Amino acid sequence: MATKSARLKRIQAVSLALLVLAGLIAYLDRGILAIAQKDIIAEMGLSATQFGLLAAAFSLPYAFAQLPMGVLLDRLGARITMGLGIIVWSVGQLAGGLAHGLLHFQIARAVLGSGEAPAFPAGAKVFSEWFAVKERGRPTGVYVASTTAAPAIAPFLLTGLMLWLGWRGMFIVMGAAGLLLGLAWYALYRDRREVKLGPEELDYLSDGNKASLEERTITRGEWAGILGKRSTWGIILGWIGVIYMVWLYLTWLPGYLQRERGLSVAASAIPLTIVYIAGTFGQLSSGVVADWLVSRGMSPIMSRKWPICVGLVGAALFTVPAAYTSSLWASIACISAAMYFVNLSSGAGWALVSVSAPRRLVATLGSFMNFGGYLAASAAPIITGFIVDQTGSFVLALVIAAGVAVAGALANLFVVKDPIAEGDSLELSNASLWALRGVAVLVGAFSGYLIAVAVGTGNGGKGVVIGAMVAAISVTVVPMLMKKGTSHEAAA
Repeated sequence: MATKSARLKRIQAVSLALLVLAGLIAYLDRGILAIAQKDIIAEMGLSATQFGLLAAAFSLPYAFAQLPMGVLLDRLGARITMGLGIIVWSVGQLAGGLAHGLLHFQIARAVLGSGEAPAFPAGAKVFSEWFAVKERGRPTGVYVASTTAAPAIAPFLLTGLMLWLGWRGMFIVMGAAGLLLGLAWYALYRDRREVKLGPEELDYLSDGNKASLEERTITRGEWAGILGKRSTWGIILGWIGVIYMVWLYLTWLPGYLQRERGLSVAASAIPLTIVYIAGTFGQLSSGVVADWLVSRGMSPIMSRKWPICVGLVGAALFTVPAAYTSSLWASIACISAAMYFVNLSSGAGWALVSVSAPRRLVATLGSFMNFGGYLAASAAPIITGFIVDQTGSFVLALVIAAGVAVAGALANLFVVKDPIAEGDSLELSNASLWALRGVAVLVGAFSGYLIAVAVGTGNGGKGVVIGAMVAAISVTVVPMLMKKGTSHEAAA
């Protein structure tokens, strides 16, 4: 059996360190708006509705940008695509600190969302390139733990920056930090095809499967054909269960503690930190559990499926009592447990992607998963806000999130079966491809309508047009980035 060389260990350590830094900065940049909410509203004279519109400017561009980013990662590699992504999102963050109007700020947040699109598909790509299947769980868990570690430290780190430099200075400092990280990523990270590996190193990374070492770019037929696979849809539906709950808590947990539980902004800081520390432990344990199950003889797919399913069911079981208990600390304890379990599922979800497709297709599969998940993420705060406006309570919203989580667990359990193998046919007819394009345009139109109506613009028609246009551009431009051909042609 091949052993891991000192060079591989060094490459793995550098890659993981860069990914963790990127994940921390990405999630600090997402959460910075909530930290500066009071000062931004006061300086710009925004209503709550206008601030909601500003907050919504991130998620849909992020979701639709997943489609081309997956292709770019598979064709150009993580070094270029992730490096450019970090630079783009950091420019958006910096521009937010210079914005002097709602429209300019919305554009800056949309740039931020578009730039962050490659971050987590790139992680799956990096792990598939530099880590053997048997050891991918732990580094995946460490990386995705940044998504909960950042919100845990944000109330202290970002508030300190804002008190020192003001909210604009806080935005600019975080943007500058991201620009430095983007340069560091490009200077230090290397795609596997850029490194000449020895036979033992290749044998170690491939687990003795020489076919996995082939380097071929994804074709148009393969890109669409991935969506024709049963497991792809199981992965997407399961991820919707994860991200719906994650974003409900991310966007509404401070408001829940203040409106439902009567806490002040200052008093909310410690409960929020406790909740996200629990989530961080969930992310970290996901990799340990997955790798342990593999070591006990479970297949890579099953070792990821079970933590996802158990995590989603556990999150649902603890979210329901959190909604109904009259005790503040019982509620915080239940939400902390729910965050542990949903983040157990989150870490295992990205680990599942890394073992569900050939290395050259991993980022595209991850981008499809994230696209579906973040469409749901766009809906979660809108549905929750509507329920709170109508009922004055978060109870029904939390119960719905629990139901979505259980549905995601069932989809993952029964729909995800076999991984996509290198020799599988990924052909998709032109009629099926146009049908998928039509579905994407409808989803985009509906998403645009929901956001336009939810933020009170009174112009749902414009939202439909903009959403449909974004979707149409995404599903038209992406195939143009790829060479024509089917999976059989690529194998020839």
